[in-house]
Amino acid sequence: MKNSKIKMLCEAAMLLALAQILSYIKFFEFPNGGSIDCAMIPIILFAVRYGWGWGSGVGLIYGVLQYYAANGISISWVTLIADYFIAYVLLGFGAGLFRGRKYGVYLGTAVGGTLRFLAHLVVGAIVWGQYMPPSFFGLTMTNEWFYSFLYNISYMLPDICICMLLFALLYRPLKKFFTCADLRTA
Repeated sequence: MKNSKIKMLCEAAMLLALAQILSYIKFFEFPNGGSIDCAMIPIILFAVRYGWGWGSGVGLIYGVLQYYAANGISISWVTLIADYFIAYVLLGFGAGLFRGRKYGVYLGTAVGGTLRFLAHLVVGAIVWGQYMPPSFFGLTMTNEWFYSFLYNISYMLPDICICMLLFALLYRPLKKFFTCADLRTA
């Protein structure tokens, strides 16, 4: 029992470090935060392997790292808590709901990514909406919720799709790891 907890904590540390490194490799970065990268993959993978409780904890630690170590953008305590802490806790929570399932990485990516998107959507409409530009993507902006939806979906949907694609490419060689079969035999 003690060795399995040590193994889990080591895995958490390694996957958090990998997520932080991947967050610096951006395919595209939007103004005021939001970027397209592969950083969700390690968080989702850990949550699917160890469940929603530990996944939420790793999500929280990652959110703190993103804010303090990656020059996070925040204009108030609300944006700090919602865009970093709550959003990544929800990512780990949603992915962790599918612990050990055959296709847990896919379901976890969809649910965890959607929950993270919803956190960004709400704070975007309530707080960031006051900085809404007159037009975005060639559309006239008159509603904070619509602006927040467009802004956040423009990086969250590609993030979710990239995770799904990479999990699909790696599923066969890493199936034992993705389905937690290695944890049941250890």
